[in-house]
Amino acid sequence: MNGPSLLRRATCTRCWRPQASCLCALAQPTAHRTEVLVLQHPQEQRQPKNSAALLRLSLARCEVVVGDRFAPEALQALLHRSAGRACLLYPDMPAASPPPPALMLPPGVPLRLVVIDATWRKSLRMLFEHPALAGLPRLSLDAPPPTRYRAIRAARRANQVSTLEATVQALAVLEGPAFDGAPLLDAFGRFVEGLAQRHRQVGTGPTATTGGSPGPKAAPHLPDSHPSRSSRGCTPASRPANDR
Repeated sequence: MNGPSLLRRATCTRCWRPQASCLCALAQPTAHRTEVLVLQHPQEQRQPKNSAALLRLSLARCEVVVGDRFAPEALQALLHRSAGRACLLYPDMPAASPPPPALMLPPGVPLRLVVIDATWRKSLRMLFEHPALAGLPRLSLDAPPPTRYRAIRAARRANQVSTLEATVQALAVLEGPAFDGAPLLDAFGRFVEGLAQRHRQVGTGPTATTGGSPGPKAAPHLPDSHPSRSSRGCTPASRPANDR
């Protein structure tokens, strides 16, 4: 009787997920130059659809920091940990212009891509409460491909994508042909299919979502929970939306 209970509670020390849903075998080491900082809302951390966990396992220069309120000094240290420039993956707002691609930066100048992993509403709140975050140059995605999340969640907007997908698309824009995110997106597809299989086993289907990551200018992206209250697993990337 105690055996199954203990097994369910066993947690992987690398991905911090239950052993039964460990992500480590799906990790896809992906070469990249741009530093990635994911600011993850606490409610997203333990979501089964948390794509930031697979992103962290696959990108060597990716840091995930959990929290929704940061002291000004602590946030500045996170945003500018390197000597390079920081930009925010988020729908472009009035008076905000996207930063130049990394390839246009002076050689050797590092770029730090900041991604908010929260629902659309919560991501807006994080921006409102953190002027240093809101003041970063913006990068928004144009016409992202359909999200692989559609197997487990019914997006209310065609351009809503997961935090992982939005980040991979942003790195492709910033680094050009040198960045190959296809294997990581394939791994994410297998992750989503595994979740879909578990849903089928318990008799549940895709649920409507409104969250995501910032994407194109015309429509919101799903961060792991963008733009909606109940969504999980997206990052804001397009115009009015934010992921989670």
